Amino acid sequence: MHRPLRILFISLTALIASITVSAQNPTVKLSLDSAFLLMGRTTPLHLELVTPAKPEGRLLIPKDSMCDQVEILKMLEADTTQLGNDRIEIKQDIVLQSFDSGVYRLNPIMYVIGNDTFRSNRLVLKVFPADVDSLETIHDYADVADIDRSFIDYLPDFIVDYGLWILAVIIVLGAGGYAFYLLKRKKNPFAAAPEKPVPPYEKAIGELNRLRGEKLCENGHEKEFYTRLTDILRVYLNGRFGINAMEMTSTQIRHMLNSNAEAKLSKQNMERVLETADFVKFAKVRPLPDDNICAFNSAMQFVEDTRPKPEPEEPSERNNDKETTTPNHK
Repeated sequence: MHRPLRILFISLTALIASITVSAQNPTVKLSLDSAFLLMGRTTPLHLELVTPAKPEGRLLIPKDSMCDQVEILKMLEADTTQLGNDRIEIKQDIVLQSFDSGVYRLNPIMYVIGNDTFRSNRLVLKVFPADVDSLETIHDYADVADIDRSFIDYLPDFIVDYGLWILAVIIVLGAGGYAFYLLKRKKNPFAAAPEKPVPPYEKAIGELNRLRGEKLCENGHEKEFYTRLTDILRVYLNGRFGINAMEMTSTQIRHMLNSNAEAKLSKQNMERVLETADFVKFAKVRPLPDDNICAFNSAMQFVEDTRPKPEPEEPSERNNDKETTTPNHK
């Protein structure tokens, strides 16, 4: 009596274990909306994969065809769904097409995880030939169909054929007219006179005053302050003495100052500014407030010391024509 119960219990246990194992294994299933297809038409092949999320596997789907005469036209985007218990479901449609009639057995799709390969079921697709008109029936002419017209269709033929050449001629004529206008305006005595350039000294003094008003050092922007301070001096050297200081290093600027008689007199002020600026920009030294004031004053002093001397005023014509008279003593 106990032996049959024991056998039944063992059988149920093995059945439950096999069901559990099979439930954990991936399953690949293929299905068709219809097993019949008209030649030249398309039909979707539904792929359904249920698999554990980890480890990840890969689907082996043919690129061109599911069998000799059934081609894969395109593959639609896959849709992944979380099923819970660390399992996912992937659904994807594969569009099939065939141009030869017959009955075809589709190849399976495989899913590989590590060394294990799981195959899908194999489906049968029957392709019917398309009906061909035997020309026994005489058909009438088709009616005139309305076509979509664009803007180009309403243009004359010569514009369509030579449009690029016409556009090129218009551009050349426009450019020539604009050049003639500029030339005529240049000869016009009433044309606005070009603005008088600002002298290097006035420009440098204005930039220095503007820099002082921004109070960069007080706000912790010492590097920007020294960069702009040295740029103002470099531009001033170029405009005042013709020294291309923007393309020179600090050492090269010192050598050029030594060779210039006017700038040499105040070169110590320039050297003081360049030395402090190099420490701030390259050595990342944060100067003291007194150093910032000293550097700015040195820059201002250098510009003042090298200011061009005013030209002596010429005596007026009235003074030249004025005759000195002396009293006559009798």
